[in-house]
Amino acid sequence: MMKREGHTHTEFCPHGSGEDVELMIQRAIQLGFDEYSITEHAPLPADFADLYEGQPTGLSDASMAASDLPAYLKKAKQMRQKYADQIRIHIGFEVDFLPEFTDWTRRFLDEYGPQTDDNLLSVHFLKGRDNCYWCVDDTLTDFEDGLLSQVNSSETLYQFYFKQVLDSVQADLGQYAPNRIGHITLIKKFQDYFHLDSAFSISGQRLINEILLNIKEQGRQLDLNSSGLYKAYCNEQYPSLSIIKTAKLLKIPMVYGSDAHSIAEVGRGYHCMAAMAVN
Repeated sequence: MMKREGHTHTEFCPHGSGEDVELMIQRAIQLGFDEYSITEHAPLPADFADLYEGQPTGLSDASMAASDLPAYLKKAKQMRQKYADQIRIHIGFEVDFLPEFTDWTRRFLDEYGPQTDDNLLSVHFLKGRDNCYWCVDDTLTDFEDGLLSQVNSSETLYQFYFKQVLDSVQADLGQYAPNRIGHITLIKKFQDYFHLDSAFSISGQRLINEILLNIKEQGRQLDLNSSGLYKAYCNEQYPSLSIIKTAKLLKIPMVYGSDAHSIAEVGRGYHCMAAMAVN
């Protein structure tokens, strides 16, 4: 089996370590990876700021700047060429799904998609208090005030999140729509701090099953993301084991990703995650 690192970030990410992607690639080569995907957070629509509420960093640090796009793509292509004889490098984006900006996202992908070969589609923002978007994975305060305070149970919050993930899978994002769906249980990042339900309700499971069936029918992949294992209040990979088991039964391709934002995070938890994906 090819050893693949499918979800990583770069020095262009405002909330990352700032470490050079070249050093991260060198780390992947040292660890024996055969393939490596550079998937930086795509810029957010400028008008999204009007719908966002919460700490400013939850918006300003969420993605690379649009002005950095030429430099990012240039650097990624240089890395692919420089290390071609040591590792196969894929280039793409982690794209945010925002329902009101589907047309904007499609136009972005139409413009930049031809320069990519591996992209993720993720949900990092969810509507909550004041009918505004709040960042799901930024701070405990915003998660509690903006999202958790608006529901009567964690299960209700899970269902809101899974509904948006389902919408992302079903959205028409054009011929360059991302091929892989990112960390579909990111909503559980703070589960241990807020004592959220560890399992899903029947209604939540129905939504999850619908998401997986759509991924299967569309020939897409699932992000097998180890980063949650190392989050202080998550301590679980994305997605949860029950979802991984269902995805295996459906024979949905799952691609390991560390979601690395630093050199040290490249390849973290690989053997554990790879073992989960094996039938």
